[in-house]
Amino acid sequence: MADKKKAIEKSKGFMKEFKEFALKGNVMDMAVGVLIGGAFSGIVTALTGDFINPLIASIGGAEIAGEIRLPWVNYDGLDPEQIKALSLDYGHFLTTVINFLIMALIIFLLMKGINKLMSMGKKKEEEKPAKPPEPSKEEVLLTEIRDLLAAQNGAAPAKPQQGGKKK
Repeated sequence: MADKKKAIEKSKGFMKEFKEFALKGNVMDMAVGVLIGGAFSGIVTALTGDFINPLIASIGGAEIAGEIRLPWVNYDGLDPEQIKALSLDYGHFLTTVINFLIMALIIFLLMKGINKLMSMGKKKEEEKPAKPPEPSKEEVLLTEIRDLLAAQNGAAPAKPQQGGKKK
């Protein structure tokens, strides 16, 4: 019975910890990024399939949607679906590589822009000069005593050095 209670308490602790993790901002941001990336992937795939592949085919005369038939396979009497299943589809592979390169370039440019924006905010914070530290109560009191002694002796008060310290 005690083992059951320990197991239940342990699972409640685990669930609480998981809930805290899942509701953190970073996890939610990552989830949104994955969803947007999936949608954006569809756009890049359409761009590659509908624009880039036809341009490559028209300029170079190369057919992107090609396949290589394997020499050891007998294709006699097979329908087109079976032939495609037994062939190497290099056209689809090349299209996927082009998609990857486009996505990598776009992500690189986005990250470069985001980093630049983040560094601009940091530079503004760094440019503000720091205020000189206030003298401590002891320093203020010692300065007043020095000035009073100098006034009693008829001498002018000493000029402070850099950093708020006086001679």
